Amino acid sequence: MSKKVLIIASNYGLWAEELQGPWDALTQAGHKVTLATYLGKKPLPMVFSEDADFVDPVQNVRVNTPEVVARVKELVGSGAWDKPIKVADAKIDDYDVLVLVGGPGAPLDITGNPAIHRMVEKAFADGKIIGAMCYAIGALVWSRVPDGKTKFGNSVLWGKTVVAHPPEWDFTGDLPYPLDSPTDDNPGTNLMTPGFVYPLSPIVHDAVGPEGKVLSDPTTSRDTPAVIYDHPFVTGLSVESSSAFGKKLAEVLARM
Repeated sequence: MSKKVLIIASNYGLWAEELQGPWDALTQAGHKVTLATYLGKKPLPMVFSEDADFVDPVQNVRVNTPEVVARVKELVGSGAWDKPIKVADAKIDDYDVLVLVGGPGAPLDITGNPAIHRMVEKAFADGKIIGAMCYAIGALVWSRVPDGKTKFGNSVLWGKTVVAHPPEWDFTGDLPYPLDSPTDDNPGTNLMTPGFVYPLSPIVHDAVGPEGKVLSDPTTSRDTPAVIYDHPFVTGLSVESSSAFGKKLAEVLARM
């Protein structure tokens, strides 16, 4: 049965395949997908993520395949991602599924966004499927379940098994955020950060608590992607797991 899916992407540093993978899997499975961004403007992929020759400076591997790059450019050129709604205007009650996708910009406008935290909390309370990819998993860390004892309660991830970007893969040099075809109306950011905005794995370990589990295997690859479904969460480790992440979401929804 077709589901209404809300996908949230970054305006400040989308890794193209991390949107393309779930987008293609969910649309091809017949689900109605709505795209949202913080600014309500087209999520512009980082130029690194559209370069088949780009070599990850930490892993020392080419992370973008020619096939993925061609498909991303097809989607970008088709206008499929041109008219997202604003995150602030999205009402989670209108959707069956919430998906947060990653990239270096996700910590800037997704993971710390209170509107997204409230959406995650409501979706979690309603038992809806929640997907999160790479650094967007950080938004789940800050989404809380009130317990009546503390101000915030535990993360929605408490006791769950999830994946997290391995600390061994964290960039250590300066990280710029160049985007494909920025405009005066949609410029992205000229920010430079010393590596990623924050290390993801440690905060996810804290969020799942002593009975949860975090998988952060640095040997993860396209041949052995890392995607975990622990209801209601589907989490994908990083770019190499984007396609598997989308397929897992479609598989889970097919059983509902």
